This record gives sequence, C-alpha cells and structure tokens, in this order.
Amino acid sequence: MAHRTRDLLWSDVEPIHEKILAHPFVTGLTDGSLPHDAFRHYIIQDAHYLRGYAKALTVCAAKAPDDDDTVMFAEHAAGAIAAERELHTDLLGGLGLTSEEARATPVAPATSAYVSYILAAAHGGSYAEGVAAVLPCYWIYAKVGEHLVGTGSPDPLYQRWIDMYAGEEFRAVVDAVLDATDRIGGTVSDTELDRMRAHFTTTSRYEWMFWDGAYRQETWPV
Repeated sequence: MAHRTRDLLWSDVEPIHEKILAHPFVTGLTDGSLPHDAFRHYIIQDAHYLRGYAKALTVCAAKAPDDDDTVMFAEHAAGAIAAERELHTDLLGGLGLTSEEARATPVAPATSAYVSYILAAAHGGSYAEGVAAVLPCYWIYAKVGEHLVGTGSPDPLYQRWIDMYAGEEFRAVVDAVLDATDRIGGTVSDTELDRMRAHFTTTSRYEWMFWDGAYRQETWPV
C-alpha cells in the first residue's frame, strides 16, 4: 500500500519536530520557566506572522482547482485574522500590552524571513507547493499542542495557549488540510512532489527558528 503524502512529508521533518519539542521555549511552557518577556515577544511576532500567513492562504484558495479547497483556505485565511485579533488581544492583555503597541513593534528577522518564504512559495509555485509551504504552521502546532496538553502549565496564560492548539476545533482544521494534502499528493509528478517536500522541510525549519527567535527575543543586529 502506498504511503500517504502526509506520511512522506512528516518522515522528512521528524528530527526537526524533535528539536522543536526539546527547545526551551516549548519546554518552558509546561514547566513555567519561560519568561513572560519571551512569550510577549512570541505573541507580538505571531500577530505579525498571521497577517502574512492569511495572505498566503488566500493565494492557496485562489489557486485551488477544487471549490471545496477554495472555500476551506479562504475560511482559514479569515480565521487567521480573527485569531490575530481575538486570541492575541486576550493574551497581550494578560501580558500588559495593547494590540496597538504590538502592531508598532518591528517585525523580527525570523518572522520576516518566514513570511517572505511562504508568500514567495504561494505566489511563485504551484497550488501543491503553496499548500506544502503553509502546512507546517497547521500541523506542527497541532503536534506541539498534543504533546504539551498532557502535562499542562502552571501559568494560566501558557495553559490558554496550549488548550487552543490541543483543542478538537483546531485538530479538525488541521485534519481537513492534511486530507487535502493527500489528495494533492496523489495527482502531482515526482518533480512537483520533490518541491512540496522541499517547501515543507524549509517551513518546518522556520517553525523552529520562530520559537528560537522568540526565546532569544531576537531583534535586528544592525
């Protein structure tokens, strides 16, 4: 029996996923050791990221050959903007920061690089390539949420974040995109599949870099 496309993609990034789970930003969510300043940096940068991510999802929606996929990615783009406005406003409030102050904070290097990459892949590549590029932000977050929810966090802010990404509603969203990925993967050439794998691996690396940048409270060096 042939492997699903999702299984092939995941096999490429298992070592990256393990490094994400071991990163002190992620482990610090459950043991409470993550400084609030680092989490504040993360939430601000995630708000910047989600605005770019939503644009990449709209490109996927426009390129989708199937009406159901067009609807799905368009809804997810709207959902990304809603998450940026609602969840982040809530979390930023708990961190003593307003959404206006967050918007005024510069986009950090990892955020800029990640957003630039997914937009370039979505605009410049095929529909399949765009989906592969945006997939880690869905899937790795669900995997991290699943990993962390069993332990939980002593910090209510961190627990709120864990609950969102470990929740059934988010899991259903991710499952729908994974089903689309498997359908797409069954129709592409070997060359296009190779490009999907390359994009998926690169943006999985950006996921690690995004958390690492937040942990270090990364700013531009010059």
